[in-house]
Amino acid sequence: MTKRRPAARAKKTSPSKPKRHGWALFRLWLLYASVFLLVLLAIWTLYLDVVVRAKFDGKKWALPARVYSRPLELYEGLAMTPQLFEQELRALGYRFVNELKAPGQVAKRTLSAEQVSYQIHSRGFEFWDKHEEARRFSVSIAQGQVQTLMDRAGAEMPLMRLEPEEIGGIYPTEIEDRLLVQLSDLPPLLGETLLAVEDRHFLDHHGVSPLAILRAALVNVRRGEVVQGGSTLTQQLVKNFYLTHERHLRRKVQEAIMSVLLELHYTKSEILETYINEVYLGQSGVRAIHGFALGSQHYFRQPLRELNSEQLALLVGLVKGASFYNPWRHPERATKRRNLVLTVMHNEGLIDETEMKRAQAAPLGLVEQGATSMVTYPAFVALVKRQLQQDYKEEDLRSEGLRIFTSLSPMVQRQAEEALNKRLKQLEKQHKVTDLQGSMVVTSVGGGEVLALIGDKNPRFEGFNRALDAHRPIGSLVKPFVYLTALEQPENYSLATLVSDEPVKIQGRYDELWEPTNANKISHGTVPLYRALSQSYNQATARLGMLLGLEKVAATLEQAGYQGRIPAVPSILLGSIDMSAFDVAGIYHTLAADGVYTPLRAIREVLTADGQPLRRYPLQLEQRFSPASTFELQYAMQLVLREGTGRSVYNQFPASLPLAGKTGTTNDRRDSWFAGFSGEHLAVVWLGRDDNSATPLTGSGGALQVWADLMSQLPTRGVNMQTPEGVSFDWVDAETGLLSAEHCDGAVWLPLHDDHRPLESADCRLNGKDNRSWWQRLIN
Repeated sequence: MTKRRPAARAKKTSPSKPKRHGWALFRLWLLYASVFLLVLLAIWTLYLDVVVRAKFDGKKWALPARVYSRPLELYEGLAMTPQLFEQELRALGYRFVNELKAPGQVAKRTLSAEQVSYQIHSRGFEFWDKHEEARRFSVSIAQGQVQTLMDRAGAEMPLMRLEPEEIGGIYPTEIEDRLLVQLSDLPPLLGETLLAVEDRHFLDHHGVSPLAILRAALVNVRRGEVVQGGSTLTQQLVKNFYLTHERHLRRKVQEAIMSVLLELHYTKSEILETYINEVYLGQSGVRAIHGFALGSQHYFRQPLRELNSEQLALLVGLVKGASFYNPWRHPERATKRRNLVLTVMHNEGLIDETEMKRAQAAPLGLVEQGATSMVTYPAFVALVKRQLQQDYKEEDLRSEGLRIFTSLSPMVQRQAEEALNKRLKQLEKQHKVTDLQGSMVVTSVGGGEVLALIGDKNPRFEGFNRALDAHRPIGSLVKPFVYLTALEQPENYSLATLVSDEPVKIQGRYDELWEPTNANKISHGTVPLYRALSQSYNQATARLGMLLGLEKVAATLEQAGYQGRIPAVPSILLGSIDMSAFDVAGIYHTLAADGVYTPLRAIREVLTADGQPLRRYPLQLEQRFSPASTFELQYAMQLVLREGTGRSVYNQFPASLPLAGKTGTTNDRRDSWFAGFSGEHLAVVWLGRDDNSATPLTGSGGALQVWADLMSQLPTRGVNMQTPEGVSFDWVDAETGLLSAEHCDGAVWLPLHDDHRPLESADCRLNGKDNRSWWQRLIN
């Protein structure tokens, strides 16, 4: 008889099968999900691997174009003073010491009240034509010039170039800036300190160090403050180089994966070098300062290799938080952080105790805040950008790291800024006004290189550039071109030619009547050309211009280099032509350069980021006016300053220095102009108000004073007085235009073209009678 299984037992065991089946399904689902997640993780990892390698192997950074001034070239006979020379050295970050020990140092010795000697250890520089090695040399300055220039062995040197000053840049859209360096360029103490503070086990881990977090936590607890972080240098690089600064689990996982991938594909040296160039170290306005090399310039205006232990410690300390430890805003906080880093350096055996204590007691040694701004001379850099954009795409200028060498002379620029700023303040105080503005352009004579350019009375202002964009009537600055038009016809005109200065009425195209008058409302009858120009007679100039023809005067302005519109109306003869100071400098340079036209240029050379020549900007010369006529005109423009509207200038200059120029004042004194030159420098100054309202300034009472303040400080030489072929000097009677003699009344010494010498002589010359008084004869 078969026994039955108890029903209760059957009920108890029957549900076990579906439960085991459900667990198996869950495990299977979990397996599938894990495989799916692993596949997703693998795909994500492969994607991250592509991202890591693409950026690291490719173009890591958009590098700004770097703009440099002209280098300071020293040679025996160079016009220079100790004050100007030391100003140049300090602008380049040279440090004055008692004894030379490293590049970037100067030892000064005063030999006498008139002579100063300097021992200098230059830094060397990669110029456009060759690499200049760092070297020691000596230079002595006395009597306003370089007396001797010798190398370390005492042998004479023909030339020595100091590195140019970096004056600005053309930045990417993100406005990040960095100076790229290789590990071999770094002082060893920097790399060792960085690893000691930020990642002691950098050489041992593979991108992520789980123990580093615990180790850092223990150290920080023991020290009572945050000394070390838990992230490796590789993780820090990934966070800064690839990721945002959001804080969530997904980003931390991504950071860890990318760190391992980075270590898998690249060497420790490559990772560390990239970190050193990427790390964020501060802010200069809107410009982000990245990398230790630029950080060194930003805070100390010195190359990285010249920094001492406390300076390196400050930079390494900023890695933890450049804003929090900003040494300008929070000097006590920055000092405490720096000294903590110095303690770590001592504990790691990088410096001894004596050096640690010395460095901890040292001041921060920062440059003045704002002294390393994004663009030192914004008006000039704006000109550079405009000239570059004729040859380069905007994107290339902002990302390819071009090195642009310019014509700017920091010495001349600083002196121009000082002259404009001081004189404007004086004029505003004198006339009880506050809203005067100004601009200035300074060029070399002959080469057409722009040495200085100011677009605002605040020279650091990066807004409206008056030197380039403020187009104002030029007034009497146009007059030399009217007279040049006449002198270009030597068969008809010379400086002795007589012209009427009587009132004049000229009918315009639309029946309007133009009646110019002289500034003092006085007519002067018949006057020679030289006097009409030197005294700036409006009536005589208008009459002469109408005799010559408006078209010919306009053609002269165009030949001189003006490319703007010239209205065909008689008032252009007295300056109703709108020009910028830069435009005026261009046409006046042709006058100063003996009739040779040269486009004004601000750029000398352009190199690629690795120093390869990309484009040169050679000197372009074209003789557009005869040397004879421009020499005669220059002489008449010297008389403007000797006895005419600009005669006050010789209150600041020796009579032996020949200078030439022309004042300009527009209606209601809205614009005060002066354009003048020596044999070496040309400067154009404009003063006025932005709203074009009247000012209390004439050309001689405003712009001329700024010009004289500048030129009196510049080491310069006089206008060339050597007569060209076909021109010779003779005495001329100012009243009749006839040949005269030195002892005759009214005789003036003028250059005359051989093709147009007076055919007749004054009675005094013919009879040889000396019309001078007995007293004049006695004293002469």
